[in-house]
Amino acid sequence: MTEIKEQMSIVGKDGVHVGTVDRVEDDRIKLTKKDNPPGHEGHHHYIDKKLVGSIEGDVIKLTVNGDAAPRTENSGEGV
Repeated sequence: MTEIKEQMSIVGKDGVHVGTVDRVEDDRIKLTKKDNPPGHEGHHHYIDKKLVGSIEGDVIKLTVNGDAAPRTENSGEGV
C-alpha cells in the first residue's frame, strides 16, 4: 500500500486509536513507540497490512475494532 505514509493515524473500525505509522516494512505497518501501552515501552509493535480496510486522508481505518487489532512485537535487538 503505497499510500501509507509516516505519521498517519491508525484507528479501528470503531474509531479507537490504535497507533501512529512509523514506516511500512514488507507486509507490516511499524507503529511508533510513543503509542505503546504501559509495560511495552522501548520496542516497536506492528500491524499486518491485511487489516487495512480504507485510508481516508491521513487516517488508516482497520477492518477490526481497535482493542481487537493484533499488535505483534518486533523480535529484533536494539530497535
